[in-house]
Amino acid sequence: MSSLRERFRALHESGTFLLPNPWDVGSARLLESLGFVALATTSSGLAAALGKLDQQVTRDELVAHVTALTAAVTVPVNVDAERLFADTTDGIADSVQLLAEAGASGISIEDYDPSEDCIETVAAGAERVAAAAEACARYGIVLTARAENHLYGRADLDDTITRLQAYRQAGADVLYAPGLRDRADIARLVEAVRAPVNVLAVGGGPSVPELAELGVRRVSTGGALAWAAYGAARDAARELLGAGTTTFRSRSLTGEEAEAAFGS
Repeated sequence: MSSLRERFRALHESGTFLLPNPWDVGSARLLESLGFVALATTSSGLAAALGKLDQQVTRDELVAHVTALTAAVTVPVNVDAERLFADTTDGIADSVQLLAEAGASGISIEDYDPSEDCIETVAAGAERVAAAAEACARYGIVLTARAENHLYGRADLDDTITRLQAYRQAGADVLYAPGLRDRADIARLVEAVRAPVNVLAVGGGPSVPELAELGVRRVSTGGALAWAAYGAARDAARELLGAGTTTFRSRSLTGEEAEAAFGS
Protein backbone atom coordinates (compact mmCIF):
# COMPACT_ATOMS: atom_id res chain seq x y z
CA MET A 1 0.00 0.00 0.00
CA SER A 2 2.85 2.39 0.81
CA SER A 3 4.19 1.96 -2.73
CA LEU A 4 0.83 3.00 -4.17
CA ARG A 5 0.80 6.09 -1.99
CA GLU A 6 4.35 6.94 -2.97
CA ARG A 7 3.41 6.47 -6.63
CA PHE A 8 0.40 8.75 -6.24
CA ARG A 9 2.46 11.45 -4.53
CA ALA A 10 5.08 11.26 -7.27
CA LEU A 11 2.44 11.89 -9.95
CA HIS A 12 2.00 15.39 -8.51
CA GLU A 13 5.64 16.37 -8.81
CA SER A 14 5.71 17.27 -12.51
CA GLY A 15 3.58 17.24 -15.63
CA THR A 16 -0.20 16.82 -15.83
CA PHE A 17 -2.12 13.61 -15.28
CA LEU A 18 -5.74 12.54 -15.59
CA LEU A 19 -7.67 11.34 -12.55
CA PRO A 20 -11.00 9.97 -13.82
CA ASN A 21 -13.75 9.14 -11.34
CA PRO A 22 -15.31 5.66 -11.47
CA TRP A 23 -18.50 5.05 -9.52
CA ASP A 24 -18.28 1.29 -8.90
CA VAL A 25 -15.86 -1.61 -9.17
CA GLY A 26 -16.72 -2.34 -12.80
CA SER A 27 -16.11 1.21 -13.98
CA ALA A 28 -12.88 1.32 -11.95
CA ARG A 29 -11.54 -1.82 -13.61
CA LEU A 30 -12.62 -0.54 -17.03
CA LEU A 31 -10.77 2.74 -16.55
CA GLU A 32 -7.66 0.97 -15.32
CA SER A 33 -7.74 -1.33 -18.37
CA LEU A 34 -7.77 1.76 -20.60
CA GLY A 35 -4.47 2.93 -19.14
CA PHE A 36 -5.27 5.54 -16.50
CA VAL A 37 -2.51 5.73 -13.89
CA ALA A 38 -4.74 6.67 -10.94
CA LEU A 39 -8.46 6.87 -10.13
CA ALA A 40 -10.69 8.83 -7.78
CA THR A 41 -14.07 8.16 -6.25
CA THR A 42 -16.99 10.49 -6.92
CA SER A 43 -19.51 11.33 -4.23
CA SER A 44 -22.33 11.97 -6.69
CA GLY A 45 -21.53 8.91 -8.80
CA LEU A 46 -21.37 6.64 -5.76
CA ALA A 47 -24.62 8.11 -4.46
CA ALA A 48 -26.32 7.36 -7.78
CA ALA A 49 -24.99 3.78 -7.75
CA LEU A 50 -26.61 3.40 -4.32
CA GLY A 51 -29.88 4.96 -5.50
CA LYS A 52 -29.28 8.16 -3.57
CA LEU A 53 -28.58 11.83 -4.20
CA ASP A 54 -25.21 13.43 -3.57
CA GLN A 55 -24.36 14.14 0.09
CA GLN A 56 -26.63 11.31 1.25
CA VAL A 57 -23.96 8.60 1.36
CA THR A 58 -22.86 7.53 4.84
CA ARG A 59 -19.28 7.14 6.01
CA ASP A 60 -19.71 3.38 6.30
CA GLU A 61 -20.96 3.22 2.72
CA LEU A 62 -17.99 5.23 1.47
CA VAL A 63 -15.48 3.11 3.42
CA ALA A 64 -17.03 -0.07 1.99
CA HIS A 65 -16.87 1.44 -1.51
CA VAL A 66 -13.19 2.41 -1.14
CA THR A 67 -12.34 -1.02 0.26
CA ALA A 68 -13.94 -2.68 -2.78
CA LEU A 69 -12.31 -0.34 -5.30
CA THR A 70 -8.80 -0.57 -3.90
CA ALA A 71 -9.05 -4.37 -3.78
CA ALA A 72 -10.14 -4.47 -7.43
CA VAL A 73 -7.48 -2.25 -9.06
CA THR A 74 -3.71 -1.92 -8.97
CA VAL A 75 -3.47 1.86 -9.31
CA PRO A 76 -3.73 4.52 -6.57
CA VAL A 77 -7.23 5.64 -5.55
CA ASN A 78 -8.06 9.13 -4.33
CA VAL A 79 -11.20 9.48 -2.20
CA ASP A 80 -13.81 12.21 -2.46
CA ALA A 81 -14.56 12.28 1.27
CA GLU A 82 -16.79 15.39 1.28
CA ARG A 83 -16.35 16.92 4.80
CA LEU A 84 -14.85 13.69 6.12
CA PHE A 85 -18.17 13.03 7.87
CA ALA A 86 -17.14 14.91 11.00
CA ASP A 87 -17.62 18.23 12.75
CA THR A 88 -14.66 17.79 15.12
CA THR A 89 -10.94 17.35 14.60
CA ASP A 90 -11.06 13.97 16.35
CA GLY A 91 -13.84 12.89 14.02
CA ILE A 92 -11.80 13.98 10.99
CA ALA A 93 -8.86 11.88 12.22
CA ASP A 94 -11.14 8.88 12.71
CA SER A 95 -12.45 9.15 9.15
CA VAL A 96 -8.92 9.45 7.73
CA GLN A 97 -7.91 6.32 9.63
CA LEU A 98 -10.86 4.34 8.28
CA LEU A 99 -10.15 5.44 4.70
CA ALA A 100 -6.44 4.72 5.13
CA GLU A 101 -7.27 1.21 6.31
CA ALA A 102 -9.59 0.87 3.29
CA GLY A 103 -6.60 1.52 1.00
CA ALA A 104 -6.89 5.19 0.03
CA SER A 105 -3.81 6.80 -1.49
CA GLY A 106 -5.37 10.28 -1.43
CA ILE A 107 -8.23 11.98 0.38
CA SER A 108 -10.02 15.26 -0.28
CA ILE A 109 -11.78 17.53 2.20
CA GLU A 110 -14.15 20.35 1.26
CA ASP A 111 -15.29 23.53 2.96
CA TYR A 112 -19.02 23.36 2.21
CA ASP A 113 -21.24 22.33 5.11
CA PRO A 114 -24.51 20.85 3.77
CA SER A 115 -26.09 20.76 7.22
CA GLU A 116 -25.88 24.56 7.33
CA ASP A 117 -26.00 25.09 3.55
CA CYS A 118 -23.01 27.39 3.71
CA ILE A 119 -19.32 27.71 2.94
CA GLU A 120 -17.28 27.62 6.15
CA THR A 121 -15.16 30.59 7.18
CA VAL A 122 -11.56 30.52 6.04
CA ALA A 123 -10.41 30.02 9.63
CA ALA A 124 -12.77 27.10 10.20
CA GLY A 125 -11.84 25.53 6.88
CA ALA A 126 -8.13 25.85 7.60
CA GLU A 127 -8.55 24.29 11.04
CA ARG A 128 -10.28 21.30 9.51
CA VAL A 129 -7.64 20.98 6.78
CA ALA A 130 -4.90 21.06 9.43
CA ALA A 131 -6.58 18.20 11.30
CA ALA A 132 -6.92 16.20 8.10
CA ALA A 133 -3.31 16.94 7.10
CA GLU A 134 -2.00 15.74 10.45
CA ALA A 135 -3.96 12.51 10.16
CA CYS A 136 -3.03 11.93 6.49
CA ALA A 137 0.65 12.42 7.26
CA ARG A 138 0.58 9.36 9.54
CA TYR A 139 -0.22 7.17 6.55
CA GLY A 140 1.58 8.97 3.71
CA ILE A 141 -1.75 9.94 2.15
CA VAL A 142 -1.96 12.89 -0.26
CA LEU A 143 -4.45 15.46 1.04
CA THR A 144 -6.44 17.63 -1.35
CA ALA A 145 -8.21 20.69 0.06
CA ARG A 146 -11.23 21.94 -1.86
CA ALA A 147 -12.70 25.44 -1.97
CA GLU A 148 -16.33 24.96 -2.97
CA ASN A 149 -17.26 28.59 -3.76
CA HIS A 150 -17.82 28.10 -7.49
CA LEU A 151 -20.15 25.12 -7.04
CA TYR A 152 -22.46 27.16 -4.82
CA GLY A 153 -22.86 30.45 -6.66
CA ARG A 154 -19.96 32.34 -5.07
CA ALA A 155 -17.89 33.40 -8.08
CA ASP A 156 -15.36 35.22 -5.90
CA LEU A 157 -11.94 34.20 -7.19
CA ASP A 158 -10.11 36.39 -4.66
CA ASP A 159 -11.83 34.57 -1.80
CA THR A 160 -11.17 31.20 -3.43
CA ILE A 161 -7.47 31.97 -3.75
CA THR A 162 -7.31 33.22 -0.15
CA ARG A 163 -8.94 30.01 1.02
CA LEU A 164 -6.64 27.74 -0.95
CA GLN A 165 -3.57 29.62 0.22
CA ALA A 166 -4.74 29.17 3.80
CA TYR A 167 -5.41 25.48 3.22
CA ARG A 168 -1.96 25.03 1.74
CA GLN A 169 -0.47 26.73 4.78
CA ALA A 170 -2.52 24.34 6.94
CA GLY A 171 -0.88 21.33 5.29
CA ALA A 172 -2.80 20.44 2.13
CA ASP A 173 -0.71 18.82 -0.61
CA VAL A 174 -3.06 19.60 -3.51
CA LEU A 175 -5.54 22.44 -4.01
CA TYR A 176 -8.84 22.27 -5.86
CA ALA A 177 -11.58 24.76 -6.72
CA PRO A 178 -14.21 22.72 -8.61
CA GLY A 179 -16.28 24.71 -11.07
CA LEU A 180 -13.57 27.00 -12.45
CA ARG A 181 -13.68 27.05 -16.25
CA ASP A 182 -12.17 30.35 -17.40
CA ARG A 183 -8.57 30.06 -18.61
CA ALA A 184 -7.53 33.35 -17.05
CA ASP A 185 -9.03 32.41 -13.67
CA ILE A 186 -7.32 29.03 -13.67
CA ALA A 187 -4.00 30.56 -14.66
CA ARG A 188 -4.29 33.15 -11.92
CA LEU A 189 -5.09 30.51 -9.30
CA VAL A 190 -2.17 28.29 -10.34
CA GLU A 191 0.21 31.24 -10.17
CA ALA A 192 -1.13 32.43 -6.80
CA VAL A 193 -1.10 29.18 -4.84
CA ARG A 194 2.26 27.83 -5.97
CA ALA A 195 1.22 24.23 -5.32
CA PRO A 196 -0.21 21.29 -7.29
CA VAL A 197 -3.68 22.22 -8.55
CA ASN A 198 -6.54 19.91 -9.52
CA VAL A 199 -9.07 21.18 -12.06
CA LEU A 200 -12.44 19.61 -12.80
CA ALA A 201 -12.95 18.96 -16.52
CA VAL A 202 -16.18 20.74 -17.47
CA GLY A 203 -18.06 21.48 -20.65
CA GLY A 204 -16.90 24.75 -22.17
CA GLY A 205 -13.72 24.72 -20.13
CA PRO A 206 -10.15 24.31 -21.37
CA SER A 207 -9.09 20.96 -22.81
CA VAL A 208 -6.62 18.78 -20.95
CA PRO A 209 -3.69 19.94 -23.13
CA GLU A 210 -4.73 23.56 -22.51
CA LEU A 211 -4.89 22.94 -18.76
CA ALA A 212 -1.41 21.43 -18.92
CA GLU A 213 -0.16 24.61 -20.60
CA LEU A 214 -1.61 26.59 -17.68
CA GLY A 215 0.39 24.53 -15.19
CA VAL A 216 -2.47 22.42 -13.85
CA ARG A 217 -1.09 19.25 -12.30
CA ARG A 218 -4.20 17.06 -12.14
CA VAL A 219 -7.49 16.88 -14.08
CA SER A 220 -10.48 14.97 -12.70
CA THR A 221 -13.99 14.32 -14.00
CA GLY A 222 -16.16 14.29 -10.87
CA GLY A 223 -19.49 12.60 -11.52
CA ALA A 224 -19.39 13.26 -15.28
CA LEU A 225 -18.54 9.70 -16.34
CA ALA A 226 -21.23 8.25 -14.11
CA TRP A 227 -23.84 10.63 -15.47
CA ALA A 228 -22.72 9.91 -19.04
CA ALA A 229 -23.14 6.17 -18.39
CA TYR A 230 -26.57 6.67 -16.82
CA GLY A 231 -27.52 8.89 -19.74
CA ALA A 232 -26.49 6.18 -22.20
CA ALA A 233 -28.58 3.64 -20.26
CA ARG A 234 -31.54 6.04 -20.33
CA ASP A 235 -31.24 6.52 -24.09
CA ALA A 236 -30.99 2.79 -24.70
CA ALA A 237 -34.03 2.11 -22.53
CA ARG A 238 -36.04 4.80 -24.31
CA GLU A 239 -35.16 3.30 -27.68
CA LEU A 240 -36.25 -0.13 -26.48
CA LEU A 241 -39.50 1.20 -25.03
CA GLY A 242 -40.26 3.45 -28.00
CA ALA A 243 -39.05 1.99 -31.29
CA GLY A 244 -38.47 -1.47 -29.88
CA THR A 245 -35.04 -1.57 -31.52
CA THR A 246 -31.60 -2.19 -30.07
CA THR A 247 -29.21 -0.06 -32.11
CA PHE A 248 -27.62 0.91 -28.80
CA ARG A 249 -25.88 -2.48 -28.81
CA SER A 250 -23.46 -1.14 -31.42
CA ARG A 251 -22.00 1.13 -28.73
CA SER A 252 -21.46 -1.65 -26.19
CA LEU A 253 -18.12 -2.92 -24.95
CA THR A 254 -16.69 -5.62 -27.16
CA GLY A 255 -15.95 -9.05 -25.76
CA GLU A 256 -12.24 -8.26 -25.93
CA GLU A 257 -12.73 -5.02 -24.00
CA ALA A 258 -14.79 -6.79 -21.36
CA GLU A 259 -12.13 -9.48 -21.01
CA ALA A 260 -9.42 -6.83 -20.64
CA ALA A 261 -11.38 -4.98 -17.97
CA PHE A 262 -13.06 -7.76 -16.04
CA GLY A 263 -11.06 -10.91 -16.73
CA SER A 264 -9.08 -12.33 -13.83
